[in-house]
Amino acid sequence: MIYTITLNPAVDYTVKVENYRAGEVNRTSAENITAGGKGINVSVILSRLGTESTALGFCGGFTGKMLLQMLDDMEIENDFVYIPDGMTRINVKLNIDSSETEINGMGCNIDEESIEKLYHRLDELKKNDFLVLAGSVPKSLPADIYVTIAERVKRRGVNIIIDASGELLLKSLELKPFLIKPNNFELGEIFGVKIDSREKALEYAKKIQKMGAMNVLVSLAGKGAVLVCSDGETFSSPAPKGYVKNSVGAGDSMLGGFIHGYMKYENFSDAFRFGISAGSATAFSETLAEKDEIMNIFHKLSLD
Repeated sequence: MIYTITLNPAVDYTVKVENYRAGEVNRTSAENITAGGKGINVSVILSRLGTESTALGFCGGFTGKMLLQMLDDMEIENDFVYIPDGMTRINVKLNIDSSETEINGMGCNIDEESIEKLYHRLDELKKNDFLVLAGSVPKSLPADIYVTIAERVKRRGVNIIIDASGELLLKSLELKPFLIKPNNFELGEIFGVKIDSREKALEYAKKIQKMGAMNVLVSLAGKGAVLVCSDGETFSSPAPKGYVKNSVGAGDSMLGGFIHGYMKYENFSDAFRFGISAGSATAFSETLAEKDEIMNIFHKLSLD
C-alpha cells in the first residue's frame, strides 16, 4: 500500500488575471479551487492513473473540512488528523499575464496530542508499504519531524520516499530512503554548485546516492530529468515538447507518475517514463494532469 503525508496541506485558489494593474481593482478571467499540498498532489496523480493510496496529514477548520470533501469527491482514501481549533491554510496562485506568483498561508498550529494521533496511524503501516514524505513542515512542528517519522516506519520495513530540500533532505539520507526527488536547484544547493545540464545532474545524483539514498530522481524543468538507480543503472531524458501553462504541481506529478510506473511494471525504466510523462502533462495543463494527457506523452516518449 502507498501512503502520502502532507503535514501542511492547503486549499489552493488559483486565479488568472489579464492586463494586471497594481493598486487598482483587477478582475479574474479564470479561477479554480483545488486540494493542495505536495503529498496530496502525489495521491491525486496516483488516483488518476489507477493506483490506490491513502493521504495522511493534518487539517483544521472549515477549510480543512473543505479539503477532506474534495478528496472524498475524487475518491482518494484519506485519514487526516483533524484539528478543530486550527485552520488549513489557503494558498493563492496568481497567473498574471505571463508570470506566476504564489502567496502561501502559514497553516495550523499542531499540538502534541495531534502529533501522537498521526504517529499512532503510522504504526499501522506494514512491511513493504511505501510512505511518501513531501512538502513543507509547519512552524509548530519540529524541524526534524521527517527524520522522526522515517525512523519510526523504517523499523517495520516500510519503503521511504522523500521530496524535500536542504537540511531536511540531508538528515534523512542516513535512513537510506528508497527514493529522493530533488530538483536541479535543490541538488545544486546541497553541493554549492549550479546544475544546468542532465550530465551534471547525473554526476551529483550519484554523489548524493553515495550519501545514503537508494534511488535518486532529479527534475530539471524544461531540460528534462535523470534517474540514478540502486542497481547501477542510470536514465536520462530531455523534456517532451509542449507549451508550458502551469508549473505548480509538476514535480509532484513526476513523483506520482514514477511511483505508479514502479508499482505497475516493477522496473525503473517504465517508472522513469511515467514520471516524466506525468510531470510534463501537468506542466502542459491548467491543473494536475488527467490520465489521458499523461498516457499520450508516455506512449510517445523514448529515453536516451
